[in-house]
Amino acid sequence: MLIDFRISRTGIEEVLKSQPVRELIDMKAAEVAANARALVPAGTEVKVESYTTDRAAAAVLIKDVRAMAWQAKRGTLTRAAAAAGLEVKAWQR
Repeated sequence: MLIDFRISRTGIEEVLKSQPVRELIDMKAAEVAANARALVPAGTEVKVESYTTDRAAAAVLIKDVRAMAWQAKRGTLTRAAAAAGLEVKAWQR
């Protein structure tokens, strides 16, 4: 049996911007932030910022001038994301 299947870009965009997807993204970002807090010195601010582009998204930020060094030397955010079950890949242009 042959079924006609067409991807609806507007439908996909609607799903990716929906409240249930936003909640899942925010929940996973909060998990990454909690993991990151365990890897940085006590009192270091770790923040989650939610935003929307063509989809719901969130960023986990370590608000400390040493954060880039911690990421470069120890992979702090990479480890925090991996502990939350996320796969981290190098950004490519």
